[in-house]
Amino acid sequence: MTDRRYSLMLSGLGVLLLVSCVVSLGFGPARVPVEVVWHILLNKLFGIGEVNWSPGQAHIVWLIRVPRMLLGALVGAGLALIGAVLQAVTRNPLADPHLLGVTSGATLGAVIVVLHVGQIVGLLTLPIAAFIGALLSMLLVLVIASRQGRLDSDRLLLCGVAVSFVMMAIANTLLFLGDHRASSAVLFWMLGGLGLARWELLAIPSASVLLGLVLLLGMARPLNALMAGEQTAVTLGLNARTVRLRVFLIASMMTGVLVAISGSIGFVGLMIPHIARRLVGAEHRRLLPVSALLGSVFLVWVDVAARTLIAPEDLPIGVATAAIGGLFFLGLMRKR
Repeated sequence: MTDRRYSLMLSGLGVLLLVSCVVSLGFGPARVPVEVVWHILLNKLFGIGEVNWSPGQAHIVWLIRVPRMLLGALVGAGLALIGAVLQAVTRNPLADPHLLGVTSGATLGAVIVVLHVGQIVGLLTLPIAAFIGALLSMLLVLVIASRQGRLDSDRLLLCGVAVSFVMMAIANTLLFLGDHRASSAVLFWMLGGLGLARWELLAIPSASVLLGLVLLLGMARPLNALMAGEQTAVTLGLNARTVRLRVFLIASMMTGVLVAISGSIGFVGLMIPHIARRLVGAEHRRLLPVSALLGSVFLVWVDVAARTLIAPEDLPIGVATAAIGGLFFLGLMRKR
């Protein structure tokens, strides 16, 4: 793909994301016309335009749907980025953000706090507990997987799977033995959702995704080399272990932040990088921005489906992404 075609594609995806974000704000149990959404956004952002909407519409759009839409775009972009780089460093096309036991650790942390501690810091209690659990799980996997100073990707994958099973077993046991009314809240979080979205909670995931994108783009050349094989990386003078460790740490920290606030949303980090590679190839300076934009657009519209299909109830986003991702891979296997 030429630079001009790539620039046009990137611009087109950016415009598609912007249009998707605005149009998606009109969907939900209470429909809001797109022109009203547009005027509310102009008024809130720039203080221009006449007020021709009800206070209820302004509250729904600005305080509920805009933070939710922004969180969905951030989570979609972050999960797609993480999936793309993990598939490169492990050379495993089935690698995804939940590979290193981060999700199971976050789940265990959330279960312990909800059932046995309570909301000691209000709405932030569950995300903080989930992040601490994710961080401890990641460190445990890295410690177990390291052997004689080496960090083998196959050993890391197996350790991640083993730790995930153990932590999920503990979490499920606590849920089974605990108060079922209290466990319903953490169960909905485990299935994935954007219900925790608030303006005050967006700063940390925003910083995490933007910083992760910058750091991973800076590692595009080592990622390309590892994708070609460890011998190629060594020939180019790269320390494969150091590169892998940096990628795993960046990916795990991003996953911990995103999972802490949105729960377990599967298949985005597994599916979107494959679509992006079909569009722009495997060169990571091009792949990562396209993956991020595709992930954002995808999750924004999945969230629209989640809040409209069984309105006024919310369908957990993890359920929707699992269904779409499973059908996608079945179709892909029939073609290839």
